[in-house]
Amino acid sequence: MTIANPVYSTRSCRYGAEALREAALLIRAGEPVAVPTETVYGLAADATDTHAVAAIYSAKGRPSFNPLIVHVAHMDMARTLAHFSATADRLAERFWPGPLTMVLPVRADSGLSHLVTAGLPTVALRVPAHPAMRALIRESGRPLAAPSANRSGSISPTRAEHVLASLNGKVRMVLDEGPTSEGLESTIAAPEMDRIRLLRPGPIIAAMLGEATGLPVVAAKADAAIEAPGQLESHYAPAKPVRLDALRAETNEYLIGFGLMPCHINLSPEADLREAGANLFAALHMADASAAERIAVAPIPMEGIGAAINDRLRRAAA
Repeated sequence: MTIANPVYSTRSCRYGAEALREAALLIRAGEPVAVPTETVYGLAADATDTHAVAAIYSAKGRPSFNPLIVHVAHMDMARTLAHFSATADRLAERFWPGPLTMVLPVRADSGLSHLVTAGLPTVALRVPAHPAMRALIRESGRPLAAPSANRSGSISPTRAEHVLASLNGKVRMVLDEGPTSEGLESTIAAPEMDRIRLLRPGPIIAAMLGEATGLPVVAAKADAAIEAPGQLESHYAPAKPVRLDALRAETNEYLIGFGLMPCHINLSPEADLREAGANLFAALHMADASAAERIAVAPIPMEGIGAAINDRLRRAAA
């Protein structure tokens, strides 16, 4: 059997003024571009161009019922796309720019492609903190839909080489600005009048949302309809089987450790959950590329950002 070569190879360009201009030209021409955010690398395209958004879904092999996060440069741009309640304003003032996505009622005159919202009456919005993503939004003059830059359901990319391993030949360009700082996708929250629904745990933890608003934070039900990214049962998954809460490696297993323990790679020898979150996807990529047949992961405490780490691991093992 012969395997067809890609029509083109994806170019990895170090982030800078020239690469930024080229990326913005591709965006305005309707092409997706891989770009770093503080969470993971995203596959960005003009959120108002249906053909461009369709190219994201095609490159990723992403199901069309799974909505996309729209990234904007500032609150003025955000207000042209969605209706903000007083609670949403408080969250934006506290956590934007940063790794918080809010699911808000979409404006009828937003101009967003219907593919971005997957037909829902809401849109997922974020003001990212990473200078490369913010600059690309400003340079292109467009709100950017940007899910993680990898094949749908597989391990999220935290480095440019992860993008190339997954999407080479599917997109024309990757802006390389080194590893991402957070390493986990953004927290997704739906602010309501008397509560905040947590749709996906992430770097902004539930206690922070509650402290900022004075409202209770409730987790989305496991069997709830998809209304935001990251809610599919199987997601962030390596090609190999994953065993959780492992205290030692069994035969033909690659052990990802936490805290002081014998292992192949350690998320944080000091048992620092923030460090573990930043290293999680890179460790899963290394384990998936190893000669071992299976992957095992040490127990991770559920406190703080540990809830987000365990969410990703549970879906990776599903």
